[in-house]
Amino acid sequence: MKIGTRGSPLALIQAGLARDALARAHGLDPQAIVIVSITTTGDRERNRALAEIGGKGLFTKEIEEALLAGEIDVAVHSMKDMPARLPDGLVMAAMLPRDDPRDAFLSAVAATLTGLPRGARLGSSSVRRAAQALHLRPDLEIVPFRGNVETRLRKLAEGVAAATFLAQAGLNRLGLGDKATAVMSVEEMLPALAQGAVGLETRADDTVIRDLVAAVDDAATAVTVAAERGFLAALDGSCRTPIAGLATIAGERVRFRGAALTVDGRQVFEAVREGGLGEAAAMGADAGHEVRRLGGAVIGS
Repeated sequence: MKIGTRGSPLALIQAGLARDALARAHGLDPQAIVIVSITTTGDRERNRALAEIGGKGLFTKEIEEALLAGEIDVAVHSMKDMPARLPDGLVMAAMLPRDDPRDAFLSAVAATLTGLPRGARLGSSSVRRAAQALHLRPDLEIVPFRGNVETRLRKLAEGVAAATFLAQAGLNRLGLGDKATAVMSVEEMLPALAQGAVGLETRADDTVIRDLVAAVDDAATAVTVAAERGFLAALDGSCRTPIAGLATIAGERVRFRGAALTVDGRQVFEAVREGGLGEAAAMGADAGHEVRRLGGAVIGS
């Protein structure tokens, strides 16, 4: 079995988690599962904002092409990088257990976002993070901040910006969870849709691989991701529009809160839904339609 992934340290760790889960589930030697590193457009274009060069899909296109061509059997993705709709012939066959979905605040000059000096430079190439930060602190100056986790930590240490955000899940998986100055509450900053979730994608017609992969699916993660991606699909979201949301499960109920913002963070349009586990995707989509009605033409402007 060949697993395709991006070549960043974090992506390789996530592919390793997928390999180990598959090996445990089927009594295989992990060495029998090969991890194939694939360079994506998003990895090559490191000096421009994602919104300028195509948004979501830049970290998945080449991997999915290799999957469709039969060069790999499984693609492992950070679900927050996945476009709302998959290419024809591909399906998400499983979700690994989700890590912490929240954003981590990192700074050497302040303990919290609100504690940053007036007019401080905040490094981020995420329109979602930038818009939510500006909603709380409109005085901040947003500066571009791209690259893998290690690159952004280095830029922060070099003083390119006074603070930045990273996904807490990524820090945890890299063994760098203690690098976070603070973890943002979801009331302050809603996470990226499906942040912290890792998905395993297969060819729809490869029933043997699909069944093998389905054995490692985490049901709770699948439910929450379904709600969040339903919201994304309803808004036809991309990296150009600040969109955020999080689903949580309590017993047999799922609760979803989603939002879209104007790029400057001045306007926020929210919707909340709650229902049964089997309604997750429909709930997310319904919330997305409400936010679209509320925001109208100003969303993404």
